[in-house]
Amino acid sequence: MGQFFSAASTKVGSTEGNEVPGCEMCKRQRMSSFTDGENPRLIPTLPDEISIQVLARLPRIYYLKGKAVSRSWRSAIMSSELYDLRKEFGKTEEWLYILTKVEDDKLSWHAFDPWSQAWQRLPPMPDIAYGEEDKRVFSGLADVLRSWLGRICPLDRLPFCGCAIGAVDGCLYVLGGFSKASAVKCVWRFDPILNSWSEVESMSVGRAYCKTGILNNKLFVVGGVSRGRGGLTPLQSAEVLDPCTGIWSEVPSMPFSRAQMLPTAFLADMLKPIATGMTSYRGKLYVPQSLYSWPFFVDVGGEIYDPSTNSWSEMPSGMGEGWPARQAGTKLSVVVDGELYALDPSTSLDSGKIKIYDHQEDVWKVVIGKVPIQDFADSESPYLLAGFLGKLHVITKDASHDIVIMQADPNHQLDSVSSQSSASSSSSSQDQPESSEEVEPDVWRIICSRNFGSAELVSCQVLDI
Repeated sequence: MGQFFSAASTKVGSTEGNEVPGCEMCKRQRMSSFTDGENPRLIPTLPDEISIQVLARLPRIYYLKGKAVSRSWRSAIMSSELYDLRKEFGKTEEWLYILTKVEDDKLSWHAFDPWSQAWQRLPPMPDIAYGEEDKRVFSGLADVLRSWLGRICPLDRLPFCGCAIGAVDGCLYVLGGFSKASAVKCVWRFDPILNSWSEVESMSVGRAYCKTGILNNKLFVVGGVSRGRGGLTPLQSAEVLDPCTGIWSEVPSMPFSRAQMLPTAFLADMLKPIATGMTSYRGKLYVPQSLYSWPFFVDVGGEIYDPSTNSWSEMPSGMGEGWPARQAGTKLSVVVDGELYALDPSTSLDSGKIKIYDHQEDVWKVVIGKVPIQDFADSESPYLLAGFLGKLHVITKDASHDIVIMQADPNHQLDSVSSQSSASSSSSSQDQPESSEEVEPDVWRIICSRNFGSAELVSCQVLDI
């Protein structure tokens, strides 16, 4: 057992500023519940209130083997008190969770620890189907979905086709989707502490392809589509989950004000308003929107939800109309250190651009001129965006079809852009001739590459626990 701690001994000894106050020490006395008959203490030579502090300082990756030491260790590692201490000591770690689609269109989750460069496969999602109505009644629904979204969706095989993904309060959430050709409202939660899935309270309405966002430690869900009498019906409604209580509450529906401005009833009936993304930014939720009727796709700005007034307002025109779009129905974005970034795939087959939103000028600006991404036309998600460790990450597949995680420091790029802008202004003021276009240095660093076979990217989330 001593060897198990040797790898972390230096870190434990260097955390002098993280001692637990005396008033809190009394709370640790209940750690006796972690002990068992074969081992009266977690660590034989230490009181349990000290031992749990030692465990809290270990990297999370060690917990996988630590659970096998004894029943008391397993109980301690799976306790909420351990993770409360990690927060108190500033020892939380950000892991990247990637959802992939494998053979037979089944979904599979993988967790990546950037500290150890290790991967962990999550337990399979529950293969439970809801809405067991006679499939013949919905025989034409799959065709309607394909025409709406421009892609193939195997409704008869995949219970979570079109599900939404969210992460709040240290847990992953899988919400709604289609099952047996019917939009469902069930919600599943993955708890990384227990390493298991469980069903939680369902949404108020069945949704597929809805958008999620986190604000004030609550999970918001907006839009999506549901099944109506005439096929798929776009949803304007929104709701929010409080993970502390497990209760869903209503949120005012999105007005879709731009959609109400269509000149004719024919266009209003043909072009359906949908939410194409959602981002928590500057204390509000930003939802870009589009009018959609396959194969037509028209950006119409977006709307902003303000929790302080519990109301929606129109998004600034430069923000909404310039929001880079990956493909019909999807606008990815990520916030890093308070700045909003999005990837513009441009027109190149092997590159893209990272843009940053300038809220003062209401304009999107290029901050990284080249992102080495491949063009996988058959993939629903040829790339994903994530922000963790204070840096920007692009998850994609390389020419060998390996999944790679590329990292760039956006703050460094912002400094470079500012310096270049100042140099350009100085050069112009001196009436010097313009120099030829400089080649932008490669700012991307591959932090991991892994072969997942034929698996396709679906979504990703970051958990800090």
